[in-house]
Amino acid sequence: MRFLAILIVSCLALLGCKETPVNVPEKAQPLQVGAVNYQAYVPELKGKRVGLVVNQTSEINGQHLVDFLLEKGVVVRKIFAPEHGFRGDHDAGAHVKSTVDAKTGIDVVSIYGSNKKPNPEALADLDVIIFDIQDVGVRFYTYISSMHYMMEAAAENGKAFIVLDRPNPNIAYVDGPILDPKFRSFVGMHEIPVLHGMTVAELAQMIKGEGWINNAAELQLSVVPVANYKRTITYDLPVKPSPNLPNAQSIQLYPSLCFFEATPITIGRGTDFPFQVVGYSPVKLGEFSFTPRAIKGASMNPKFKDVEVFGQDLRDSNMHGLDLSLFIAAYQQLTDSQQLFFERAEFMDKLAGTDKLRLAIEAGQTEQQIKQSWQTELAAFKRKRQPYLLYQ
Repeated sequence: MRFLAILIVSCLALLGCKETPVNVPEKAQPLQVGAVNYQAYVPELKGKRVGLVVNQTSEINGQHLVDFLLEKGVVVRKIFAPEHGFRGDHDAGAHVKSTVDAKTGIDVVSIYGSNKKPNPEALADLDVIIFDIQDVGVRFYTYISSMHYMMEAAAENGKAFIVLDRPNPNIAYVDGPILDPKFRSFVGMHEIPVLHGMTVAELAQMIKGEGWINNAAELQLSVVPVANYKRTITYDLPVKPSPNLPNAQSIQLYPSLCFFEATPITIGRGTDFPFQVVGYSPVKLGEFSFTPRAIKGASMNPKFKDVEVFGQDLRDSNMHGLDLSLFIAAYQQLTDSQQLFFERAEFMDKLAGTDKLRLAIEAGQTEQQIKQSWQTELAAFKRKRQPYLLYQ
């Protein structure tokens, strides 16, 4: 035994006395949304009168940004409420009223409906505006339209604008037709594809840099990036961004299913699984059945309210990005009601940002043919957005 020990020591001596380093993978640093890095923006707010563009997603470790800033002694003068309201409890398209926040006594100004861009009087007592809202990376999701108008109001009235960035859960995808300016609306304001693959801070930089708002050159824009974030990171939202996007699956399916909103087909509003099913009656789109109902704060008058419909359950589907297969199949299945299918053709074209998608479907083109038609424009968009990207 003693001989064996000596032999081992001798062998180690021959190999040298230095310890052999062990390659331990570097521990990934936790992701931190822009709002968490308060050292980067709170000092800049000292002595300033602040307006906030926020909703229920504007949290810092479970605490609302409004409450957090008040605790830090920041003078918050106004809250600007987008679609779905300050607390995120309004149905899609529901009127959002200007009011007073019961908890803090701060004035809440609606920026949805007829008052999308606040007038100069609403900004007169402000020095800086902060935008901190969770987006889902889809052109027709209206929070980025509200950001556009607030940026423009800030530029026109000499107010600084700060974007506290948050991850884009659909950042891996850049797909869909580029918006044709003839079809510009509140569900599509910028010449970007349906899935643009950018965070709100990256998009804000592009809006300013490309001159997509009035007085863009005069806007004092600053952004606080997400720390330790890469475009390859999958991000599950801690707070649902709107009443009918309750989970990661609905957010993943949203780009593909939202086009059904322009048709008589339901995508599950008025159920516990919105944007995770499709259904219709009397024609069956599948064997899965469900009955939409009124749900306060989510959908009081859904399609087929209290009527059983049949379709497909997509809660376990791996559909992602922009998938047109289900939409095209539904159109073909309702061949005797094609005029009815596109009864809201104008809205369909606004969602698509062009009439070419609808016309291609009506002409019987395949998904592959349709997607091929916008590849050149997508390539040009990717080149144009490159200077504004913050993350690898």
